[in-house]
Amino acid sequence: MPKVGFRHIWADRSFRVSIIQTTVFLGLGMLFLHQEWAAYGWVMFLCFPVILGLSLGVHPNKKAMFYGAILALALFLFFIIIAGIEGMVCVIFLLPLIIVPLFLGVIIVHLIEKYRKVKEEVRVRVIWSPLLIFILAVPLENSMLQNEQHIESVSTEIILPYSAIEVFDAIKSVDTLYGAKPFLMKLDLPVPFKCILEKEEVNALRICYFGGGRIIEKVTAYEPGELLQMDVIDYELTGRVWLGFKEAIYTFDSLAPAKTKMIRTTTYTSKLYPRAYWRVFEKLGISQEHDYVFQNVQRSLIEPF
Repeated sequence: MPKVGFRHIWADRSFRVSIIQTTVFLGLGMLFLHQEWAAYGWVMFLCFPVILGLSLGVHPNKKAMFYGAILALALFLFFIIIAGIEGMVCVIFLLPLIIVPLFLGVIIVHLIEKYRKVKEEVRVRVIWSPLLIFILAVPLENSMLQNEQHIESVSTEIILPYSAIEVFDAIKSVDTLYGAKPFLMKLDLPVPFKCILEKEEVNALRICYFGGGRIIEKVTAYEPGELLQMDVIDYELTGRVWLGFKEAIYTFDSLAPAKTKMIRTTTYTSKLYPRAYWRVFEKLGISQEHDYVFQNVQRSLIEPF
């Protein structure tokens, strides 16, 4: 069986046009998101990839088309990571929402072609005409969602062999955070490296610094050994405009004179849809940040100096 080289594949029109199609579609989608013309919703994450699949599926040489689409997708995702437009974690989580609906679109066209011959002039029109569906669907979804944000919360707890006051003092200000990072932080999830409480009183500011920015909190409840509650008044985390932070709460339950259960609760907002999909990854990322901080608090109590 003769080998098929790159020159042979490049000579195939399906390969070349699929590269252009995929790049144009993805670039347009990124433009709509970052200019906030489109919501981070069903149209962008499900409808849009299906439309791209319908557009790609009309090519006569499906194998060459797949090579071209995969190459363009890989280069596009590599570019937005290197350029700092999106992080690697976001791209990894996004991949299933691109690839699965895209293949669905291709399969739909394949089934149509199986029972009905598609003329060449129809193929040419279908290559770009699905974009009209996307352009019409975006304002429709925007009017339905109206910048709706879902409020979610994540709670994590740890039991420590220390008094509630000792645990409270260890978490209110954390001078240096270090240690083994959870796997999402090893990719590019923002890593906290210190939290500074300016004053030990209500209305004081507590600033947490991350590798990709900072979160500024205002203390709303300060009860040593019982409760530390803060509202998030500002945050600067690179590339995460779809996620917001509202509140951070630490509660301390004294189980014995030298045994305390500490519960950390983070309340956040999200613009991402479908919620059943994104909620899993959002909560995973936040819970890993909780665990990383807990690990450092535990170390600081064991090695106070």
